[in-house]
Amino acid sequence: MQLCFVVMQHIPSLTKLHVCNLDSESVIQSILHPFRHFRKMEFEIQHTWDSNPVDHDPIRISFTDGQSGLRMEVSGPFFNDPESPAGEPGIAFPGLWNYEVVESFFLDSTKQNYLEVELCPHGQHLILLLSGVGNAFYQQLPIAFTTTKSGDRWTGEAVIPWTYFPPNVDKMNSYAIHGSGAARTYEALYPIPKADIVEGQQPNFHRLEYFQNFRLQSIMGEDWVQPESTLWKGKA
Repeated sequence: MQLCFVVMQHIPSLTKLHVCNLDSESVIQSILHPFRHFRKMEFEIQHTWDSNPVDHDPIRISFTDGQSGLRMEVSGPFFNDPESPAGEPGIAFPGLWNYEVVESFFLDSTKQNYLEVELCPHGQHLILLLSGVGNAFYQQLPIAFTTTKSGDRWTGEAVIPWTYFPPNVDKMNSYAIHGSGAARTYEALYPIPKADIVEGQQPNFHRLEYFQNFRLQSIMGEDWVQPESTLWKGKA
């Protein structure tokens, strides 16, 4: 007996999934499994690090399931200031935070273990694993990262391996930096409130107390189990 049906999904590039020649509910579920937890989280960086509104179209960041890791997509204005780092596109570049960059931090707040992801519109990237505030123990790990620039806009897509994330991620913050000299601009998804700013204070993206709630299971589904990682052994 031939069984055919159409499954409607809110998934980019997938409007209808045609399934035929099925005689088992378990087979049906195995086919649908890759899609049933598909979720997308989207954010806009609308403020500077000290809670002033940005003066341009905001940087947008989204997170989805990239199968082998978390897919991070970035879109926004391309300032081209500073100019491109000297490093090759697609390769890790130390000190990338000194250039035009978008960053996301993923934190286990109970252990102060966190992953820092930096993406540059020119194609360079930087991955840091940190245990304790500002204490990086791995740097320049590889990721798949591509960018497209069109006029004064850019988009980027990276897949961050699950093994780079600390266990029990429960907080996140994201940032964007551009400009040179006195015009250097630091922006934050979750900025420091005005009431907490003191005279002479400088931007510091490692103020973990201002990170906000974030769980990978919100994207992957509550039954998803994060793959174990040897990179974080001894840090938990």
